[in-house]
Amino acid sequence: MAGPNGGFALIQLKSPKPRNVHCGLSTIEDAFAQLFNANKGLKVRIDIASVRFLGPDLAIEDGTSTVMAPDGSSPSRARYTNVLSKKNDQWLLSSVREAAYSEPSNYEHLKGLEWTIGEWRDEQSNGPVGRVSFEWAPGRNFIVAMRAVEFKDTTLDNGAEWIGWDPVAKQIHSWSFEADGGYGDSVWTKDGTKWVIKTNAILSDGSKVSATHIVTPVDADTVTWQSKDQTVTGKPLPDSKEIKMKRAQ
Repeated sequence: MAGPNGGFALIQLKSPKPRNVHCGLSTIEDAFAQLFNANKGLKVRIDIASVRFLGPDLAIEDGTSTVMAPDGSSPSRARYTNVLSKKNDQWLLSSVREAAYSEPSNYEHLKGLEWTIGEWRDEQSNGPVGRVSFEWAPGRNFIVAMRAVEFKDTTLDNGAEWIGWDPVAKQIHSWSFEADGGYGDSVWTKDGTKWVIKTNAILSDGSKVSATHIVTPVDADTVTWQSKDQTVTGKPLPDSKEIKMKRAQ
C-alpha cells in the first residue's frame, strides 16, 4: 500500500492483537508481515459497500473487513473507510480507518411502527375473529406480521407480511404471502396520525386486487382498520366497514 507519491498512509489493523495505528509504507508492510507470520493461515475478506467520488482524483470507499482465523473461531469484523487518491493513473490508499462493526439496521425508518409490536384482535365477540401479531425480525430490519381469521376452532384465512424499508424509493414497503398461494405488496405512508397502505395483490386464482387500507391508532391499545378504493380485476367494490382492534393483554 502507498499514499500519494508512495509516502504516507494510515491503517488500523483489526487482529487478535490490540489495534494499532501505523504510518508510512514500510511500517505498514512490516505490520502486515508480522500479523500474517504470527497467525499462519489467517485470511482477510474485504466487502465493498460503496465508493463515492469527491473529484476526478479523490474517492472514499466504505465497506466491511472480516478476519478469519484458521482454527474456525468466530470471525472478527470491522467497518472501514478508505480515502483513495489517483496518482499517475493509479488509485492509491491515502488513509484507512476502522470502526467497530455493527449489523446494518433500518430501525430508524421503521420505529414509527414500533407501537404495533404485540398481538391484536377484533373487538367483536361473536362471529369470525381476526387476529394479527407483530414482532421484530432479527436485526430490526423488518417487522413480521402474522394474521389469521378464526371462527370457533377453525382457521378461515391466514397469511404473513414482512414490513421493511425500501432504500431506493425511500419509503416503507411490505410484502404479503397468503396460505392459499396469493401474494402482494404495499406502500406505507403516514398521514397525520393515520397510516395509509396502498396495496396491490394477486389472488390464488390469478385475479388482481387493489385497495387502500387506513389504519388509525386511537390510543395505545386500540386501532381502527378500514379498506377503501377496493377493486378486483378492475371492478370496484364497496368500502369495508371500519373494524376496531384491541391489543391482547
